Amino acid sequence: MPTVLITPEILIDVNGPWVPMLEQAGFDLQHPADRTFTRGLSSEEQSIETLKHADAVIAGGEHFTRTVLAGLPKLRVIARCGVGFDRVDVEAATELGIPVTITPTANHESVAEQAFALLFGVAKSLVVNDQQTRAGNWRLTLSEPIRGKTFGVFGLGRIGRSAAVRAVGMGMPVIATETYPNAEFVRKHGIELVDFETLLARSDYLSIHCPLTEETSGLFNRDVFAKMKQGSVLINTARGKIVVEADLIRALQDGPLRGAGLDVFEVEPAKADNPLFQLDNVVISPHLAGTDTASIEAMAVEAADCILQLFRGEWPSEAVLNGTLRESWKW
Repeated sequence: MPTVLITPEILIDVNGPWVPMLEQAGFDLQHPADRTFTRGLSSEEQSIETLKHADAVIAGGEHFTRTVLAGLPKLRVIARCGVGFDRVDVEAATELGIPVTITPTANHESVAEQAFALLFGVAKSLVVNDQQTRAGNWRLTLSEPIRGKTFGVFGLGRIGRSAAVRAVGMGMPVIATETYPNAEFVRKHGIELVDFETLLARSDYLSIHCPLTEETSGLFNRDVFAKMKQGSVLINTARGKIVVEADLIRALQDGPLRGAGLDVFEVEPAKADNPLFQLDNVVISPHLAGTDTASIEAMAVEAADCILQLFRGEWPSEAVLNGTLRESWKW
């Protein structure tokens, strides 16, 4: 009986529809003994030990390095919950004949909603006002409007498009930087495509919605922050390493940034002594943008469906990252 290891800790105590889907197909479902395994803190040796019996993995944030993958000769499929895959060495997986899938249609709305939760948190000083009011300090300070402010989107994929629609609905002009834009979407929603320099200069709220790649790693650094609009706000629900945190702190303390809303960090789980946590103009959440109650079920179902399709000899083209395996791969 083939085994599927389900690693995301949010799925360990949940008996959702993905469970009968896989069990009825003849899979044995297991979870890691250490429920925090998916946080990516295990050594390569520990990861191999945890994963070695799995034929397929519904994966969270654990690291699939070349060494780990080479130590898993039984592994046939890595089905990532979410669209990020920076913790999987896709090149090594391809060389070893292991398809890597993502869940491209499951969580884009959840991420967009969290981006706006952070945006509202900064614009309306929600955290500071909450703390002050609970402490008995009844302060009536003016907040910043959102309507009429320019919403900049860096990366107009599914998540970026979901964020853009919400911005349009709130009366915000939307500008975006995207290498391969969906022309019909852009026309329909009146989005203005601009280059990166213009995006930085004109955005009142700039929301990052790109993957972490060699090109985007550390992209938002001191030089980039210096080009952003005075009084602007950075929102990051993508990946922490896209932003150089030390440079972000300086931009928040000395300008030009008025605030930031962050769901992701350079080091995760983020530690309590992160200097960003000492700033009143930063609103934070623990990398949960893609996982609300609806999206986590949708991701688990989509990941399970990818495994089932591959098991049946089908090929979920839109979800597989290493499509070059299509002609040669067999379960």
